[in-house]
Amino acid sequence: MQAGTKREARLRRHARVRKKIRGESARPRLAVYRSNRHIYVQLIDDRAAVTLAAASDAEVSGTNPLEKAKAVGQLIATRAKDAGVERVVFDRGGRLYHGRVAAVADGAREGGLQI
Repeated sequence: MQAGTKREARLRRHARVRKKIRGESARPRLAVYRSNRHIYVQLIDDRAAVTLAAASDAEVSGTNPLEKAKAVGQLIATRAKDAGVERVVFDRGGRLYHGRVAAVADGAREGGLQI
């Protein structure tokens, strides 16, 4: 059996992870989407199907992608605090917990979120 494209393989991994994690109002899902150039983060309450907060690297400054990703994590942490959220469940979007995805999580932890 062949995996198909890299995108299909990532989406299969993401579906497998999403079977296990679910965001709720008390502990929303911190969903990370990484494109080749940008990184986007959302806090999602899956029960109510609403986005509580969002951030992207277009809103922060930095010279390299890792610095920007860490700044996005810190920004989403401050927006989560404003929304009354302290604990989240991390959704890496089928990506490896490495590089920019891990930098977002580290920035969110530094900003005060419990993952």
